[in-house]
Amino acid sequence: MNTVTEKKPRLTTSAMIASIASEGHRVKAAPFGKALTEYAANHPEIVGMTADLAKYTDLHLFGQAYPERFFQMGMAEQLLMGAAGGMAKVGLVPFATTYAVFGTRRAYDFIHQVIAEENLNVKICCALPGLTTGYGPSHQATEDLAMMRAIPGLTVIDPCDALDIEQAVPQIAAHDGPVYMRLLRGNVPLLLDEYDYRFELGKAKLLRDGADVLVIASGFMTMRSLEVAKQLEADNVKVAVLHCPTIKPLDEESILREVRKPGRLVVVAENHSTVGGLGEAVAALLLREGVFPTRFRQLALPDAFLDAGALPTLHERYGISADRMIASLKAWLT
Repeated sequence: MNTVTEKKPRLTTSAMIASIASEGHRVKAAPFGKALTEYAANHPEIVGMTADLAKYTDLHLFGQAYPERFFQMGMAEQLLMGAAGGMAKVGLVPFATTYAVFGTRRAYDFIHQVIAEENLNVKICCALPGLTTGYGPSHQATEDLAMMRAIPGLTVIDPCDALDIEQAVPQIAAHDGPVYMRLLRGNVPLLLDEYDYRFELGKAKLLRDGADVLVIASGFMTMRSLEVAKQLEADNVKVAVLHCPTIKPLDEESILREVRKPGRLVVVAENHSTVGGLGEAVAALLLREGVFPTRFRQLALPDAFLDAGALPTLHERYGISADRMIASLKAWLT
């Protein structure tokens, strides 16, 4: 008897930095760079700064449009944050971009002391958040939300898709105070326009309702949660998805309203370590308010240094692929 083993396509090195869009998803190119360039046309106080990563944070589009307002600081993230604070001191609104690992781990004290303590109007936008690169712990910012949430007065944003980013840019620019925003770059998925969605700073949005499971999600895990919810409909499992793009300040009212609906499994899904991110923020809120859902679970990355490899493989390994999410939800519902 002959058996034929189906061969999966071999993943190349490019899969380590592949788009997070699932097959068939629509995408938009460089939503951050385009939105900032458009907003800056009528706001001369906006300046763009980067640590040798303009092309890889899409800030190069801003630099091409406004070369006199673009500052290339080289591979010096501490200098980047210090200089951004100085520019804010004289009334400019700097958008400082780099990779999330460098902007948070390497420049943390400068963000804390130079920018946040002075409540300066600096907008820090960092690419490759969480597990959006396969290049190992040196490039995987799996703890950035925990670090940034701990800084007093710092607003923290984790957008889901291109629409989220496009609408967040003018709002964080107009916000009075420092902001840290996770940044999806390149060809970014576009799906929230299908849900009549508009980004509002500090607000969570219920994208779909469901009687069996409530998923509270941020970042691209909202996209995954919506995909999972559609697939589970075939098994008659009704999944609600509450998108929380603002991690700090948390929309406590919306979260409490949804969690108080009885009989649902409550799951927090995030592209971040189980330590210190959205999951622990929600759990702490529920504990403070005395709201105890029957079942509470977390879909997040482990408290560990993650492997290097192709992103699809890593997402499957660490439980944040659509298939692994479905398996987890079904197990928790039994």
